Amino acid sequence: MFGTPSIQENLGYNFMSDDNASKWKGQFLHALQEVQLQVHPSLSAKDDALEYIENLILNLLSSLCASQPHTKQDVEDRVHKNFPDPIDKWAIKEAQNAIKKGNRNSPLVLPVDKIHQLLVREVLGYKIDFQVTVYIVAVLEYIAADILKLTGNYVRNIKHKEITSQDIKVAICADQVLMDMFSQEEEVSMPELEEPIRLESLTYEEIVKDFIFEETQYMRDLNMIIKVFRAPFVKHFPTSKDLDVIFSNILDIYEFTANLLSSVEEQVELAAENAKPEVGICFQDMAEAEEFSVYEKYVDDMLAPHGKERLNILLKRDDLSKTLEVEGHGFKDAMKFVLPKLLLGPIYHCLHYFEVIKALMTASSSEEDEDCFKQADGLLMALKTMLERKFSGNMPKKKPWETSLRLHGRTGRQAIVQKMTELQKSIDGWEGKDIWQSCSEFILDGVLNKFSTRSKTTERYVFLFDGLIVLCKQNIRRSSVTGVQPEFRLKEKFQIRKMEVVDREDSDDCKHGFELQARDSPSHCVLLMAKTAEEKSNWMAALISLQTRSMLERRLDSILREEDLMQPLQLPPPQIYRFGEKDSESNIVMEDKEKRHNPTESPLIKGGTLLKLIERLTYHMYAEPKFVRTFLTTYRSFCSPHELLDLLVERFNIPESHINQTESKDNEDVKIQSRNDMLKRFRKEYVKPVQFRVVNVLRHWVDHHYYDFERDISLIHKLKEFLGNVKGKAMKKMAESIIKVIHRRFESMSTERELTLQKQPPPVEWHITKKREEFHLMTLHPIEIARQITLLEFDLYRAVQPSELVGCAWMKQTKHKNAPNLLKMISFTNNQKV
Repeated sequence: MFGTPSIQENLGYNFMSDDNASKWKGQFLHALQEVQLQVHPSLSAKDDALEYIENLILNLLSSLCASQPHTKQDVEDRVHKNFPDPIDKWAIKEAQNAIKKGNRNSPLVLPVDKIHQLLVREVLGYKIDFQVTVYIVAVLEYIAADILKLTGNYVRNIKHKEITSQDIKVAICADQVLMDMFSQEEEVSMPELEEPIRLESLTYEEIVKDFIFEETQYMRDLNMIIKVFRAPFVKHFPTSKDLDVIFSNILDIYEFTANLLSSVEEQVELAAENAKPEVGICFQDMAEAEEFSVYEKYVDDMLAPHGKERLNILLKRDDLSKTLEVEGHGFKDAMKFVLPKLLLGPIYHCLHYFEVIKALMTASSSEEDEDCFKQADGLLMALKTMLERKFSGNMPKKKPWETSLRLHGRTGRQAIVQKMTELQKSIDGWEGKDIWQSCSEFILDGVLNKFSTRSKTTERYVFLFDGLIVLCKQNIRRSSVTGVQPEFRLKEKFQIRKMEVVDREDSDDCKHGFELQARDSPSHCVLLMAKTAEEKSNWMAALISLQTRSMLERRLDSILREEDLMQPLQLPPPQIYRFGEKDSESNIVMEDKEKRHNPTESPLIKGGTLLKLIERLTYHMYAEPKFVRTFLTTYRSFCSPHELLDLLVERFNIPESHINQTESKDNEDVKIQSRNDMLKRFRKEYVKPVQFRVVNVLRHWVDHHYYDFERDISLIHKLKEFLGNVKGKAMKKMAESIIKVIHRRFESMSTERELTLQKQPPPVEWHITKKREEFHLMTLHPIEIARQITLLEFDLYRAVQPSELVGCAWMKQTKHKNAPNLLKMISFTNNQKV
């Protein structure tokens, strides 16, 4: 069980006692599920995970109430005292925002009213202002969201879909800040994860799915570089060439990645049900447009020494140093040692594209799709040759920690445990927990010198894990009379979270050195020295990355959240765009979240106005393939085909005049830039997905319900006119493919259907044997007559469309228009009875 250090104090109220536990147990579970869906909508959480977090935040609540708070300041002081840096600052910031927004606009999900009543009546025994409870609950909710965000990242990295209590324990163990907040009192066994599978052994669909996952993670890595590390330089040197020298065209790399990912996701969404998505066209289009060339400049700049040299010069400036120190503990060291490693990430990722293209080309079952990959591969040959020349034919191999701050790399857990076990067996004198029980990643190993003023410098072989740093002495004599001896002998080991890494300037006595200082006793330190400046840089990058990654990840989340608040997605008001009307009980009815079997699925639409149904049919936040199929089968009971097409065209034509900058004290240039940013986000997150889904609905309509157009030629002309005016490369291709389908269908209307039989039909049977010239209908055998009637009825039956069976269409005034084939079948059957 994890508990807070403050729980050791003598509290007047025990949340976990038999009498009190029943009053609190389960109070947070439903709200915690809502929090989980906010931070990771694509995941779900098991009950044991939510119960575990409930226990954690009850421990925190106990700690906050231990000081008998009367005011918000009392709670804030307690948070500063008990919460580690920097999570205390962000928790307080969230609490202050909750207070500012007031009760009506409160963003809090946890049940503030219930908690307030229980605190006053059960815990404190005296009245407190409701705002004090809001402050406390906001702190608790921030911590719960932080734990769920971190755990969700871990679960996604191991490609699972559900959060368990075990996942939470593992994520906390791997996060220095949370480990400082919650003391571990039980062993945490890491889950057995599947070994990574080579791209060559995956199916086409699996490679595409894996690619989307990797690109999404890569986008976060790029955001880390741009929004966390680059932003302070933009603030201090907005027009300086140093931005290009240090970061090159990283913004272009981000834009390219976003476009490629969006294009692949669109192709996946376009794929018909149970059909393979063909994404070769995405790579071919990007290659033909020479968009991959953004990596040529980036590689040139990153492999030149100027960027790193300029970075180190700027870090010595007082104004920049003060800014970095405010950003968070260890941020300046991260800028110096971690950033250069992260900047190499795009180079490795560019190399990964060649592997993906080759794997998809091999796995593709479509000749057209395979040709697209061949074209892309040929067009990218120049870029690949340039990279090979840069690396002299030896492409570099990376370690997961070097180019990303992700919690786990692609290495399987079993391989990690096996490596840790083998390393531990090679170390003589090991005591305590096994390495794999407290560590989840092997980071780095090598020879360092341990410096001592009392004795000569001694050589140590050092193993670095994400939780431990182990110093050993190499055993020169590997064998004796007793048998083979271990390769190393344990000298010292330290928990990473309890140590502070301090950079040391070079001196005559110590070169390429750094210190490991105990946090609780700074005087106790170990001075280690590398042989070269490059080796020191590698060790410092690994150590600083381990100590700052949780802070940096939280910093990025905070920035992204602030950007959403500062530049919200502005939807068109209903006055200028009818589909901009907000959801309400009067215009749409959806299934309650509590009744859903899977809370991560999109809500089931039970009813709504026609405008709302069209909006959901082409929703900007996610695709609704099931709803599209259902709607196109049933819409004729409440809407005509012409009306549907008109509404889809209206939905497609989205106005942008509503994007206005809110009142602020910023200068005019800042306002213009802010409006441009908001407009860019609006086009990317609203206009593009809506228009794409409108065209996709039209494609589905033509593919599966073409009879609507067969019955009304004017509908075809109206559709072709709209598709001919569609702009944008990707959507124009979709529109052209729909027009081709229309032409093909139109040409085949006059062609008689051919009936393909599995085997030859039996010979015609005659009831009375006569001369051939005397054969007539009455001489046929009854079996033959039944057989022919069945064939006629089958021909009528297969002409019936699903829409003709919806809403008793065959009984209404429009039956001859909406159910013609069903009426023919009914008439044929009735004639037989007569």
